[in-house]
Amino acid sequence: GYRHIDTAVAYFNEDEVGQAIKDSGIPRDQIWVTSKLWLQDYGFDAASCAIDRSLTKLRLDYIDLYLIHQPYGDVPGAWQAMEAAQKAGKLKSIGVSNMTPTLWQKFVPQFETIPAVNQVEFNPYFQQQPLRQLLAAQDVKLEAWAPLGQGNQALFKEPIIQQLAIKYHKDAGQIILRFEHQEGVIVFPKSVHSARIKSNRDIFDFELTSTEMAQLRALDTGKGHHDPDAPGVSEQLLHAFDVHADD
Repeated sequence: GYRHIDTAVAYFNEDEVGQAIKDSGIPRDQIWVTSKLWLQDYGFDAASCAIDRSLTKLRLDYIDLYLIHQPYGDVPGAWQAMEAAQKAGKLKSIGVSNMTPTLWQKFVPQFETIPAVNQVEFNPYFQQQPLRQLLAAQDVKLEAWAPLGQGNQALFKEPIIQQLAIKYHKDAGQIILRFEHQEGVIVFPKSVHSARIKSNRDIFDFELTSTEMAQLRALDTGKGHHDPDAPGVSEQLLHAFDVHADD
């Protein structure tokens, strides 16, 4: 299986993840754990408490990567709490998620520490070119959620992807993930099927040519499923996920 576990307060599974890590017997330094701070816990004091709750639920002394899940509200206060937790050794790396160029330029200039990572939607149909240029200039890694386009069959059936799958004796998903890997994007495709998990990691025994990479770049539409800049997004998210409902 994968050794990179991506969880979040708003996934409501940190406790289960922590138990699974404990039960696995795998040494802590061989597992990478990412978690994320939810909107309800922004601001310095609330974020500080939320970080400690995450550590308790995960049964960990530190979290490898901790992200601001959604870029709205008192992001600067939350970030200061994350910086303090990083200095205290509770968080190894800190980053953000779902930040568009507009939101990046709104918040990041207020930060003392530049985020290590921006986790955003990314796939061949939505290649985030303006954002990638912005991040590259500051040596920030782009991490892709939904790297397979959330199972979009139109993407999987693109002629160039089908042709490359035949050429390299791979499936469409492996071609997509290999493209993203060669683009320098960090990917972690989701699956609950063991065969698919094994398939998704079998992308390191071939390399796409520069011509093939250009053909795949040409699939970019510049549009994704989620628009963090749209009005009312933060209100919709707060309504959808109440992480303190059981407090």
